[in-house]
Amino acid sequence: MNHAKNMYNYHVWANKVLLKRIKELPSNVLYEEVSSSYPTIALTFSHMYVVDVMWLEVLKGMEMQEALAISIALQEKSNLYSTDEFIKSYEELASQYIDWIDNQNDLEQRIHLNNPWTGARETAYSEMLFHVANHGTYHRGNIATMLRQLGYASTMNDFALYWYQS
Repeated sequence: MNHAKNMYNYHVWANKVLLKRIKELPSNVLYEEVSSSYPTIALTFSHMYVVDVMWLEVLKGMEMQEALAISIALQEKSNLYSTDEFIKSYEELASQYIDWIDNQNDLEQRIHLNNPWTGARETAYSEMLFHVANHGTYHRGNIATMLRQLGYASTMNDFALYWYQS
């Protein structure tokens, strides 16, 4: 089993589970303001999405600064997505990630990563995939808290549940 691919698959599954829950709620839930790291659920999903886009571009060989510029340009549009648009966009992105992963011979291959916030380092593809999954987990937790603040229950999307449902 490839653990990095498994963690990425968990990330995809958990996003689907949470978006399915959001779809069950009134559509304005995406845009209701709360006190959190992002003021709305839509902005949180948008942030997660554009960061995932950025990391895919880095995995495919683009310099991080250039990938960041692409993701920032996408953010204004994705900030306004409906639940259905988030679902579609995440599905399309997941398909691109899986295609990329399935075409790699060695996810432990290291590349030079020049991160504008933390500096340069040699980084394995697998580390980047773990980061994408971990970043998503952090923000899905934010969304669960946001839902509670708005008076709604979230849904379980723990890694342990993924074991049984995947």
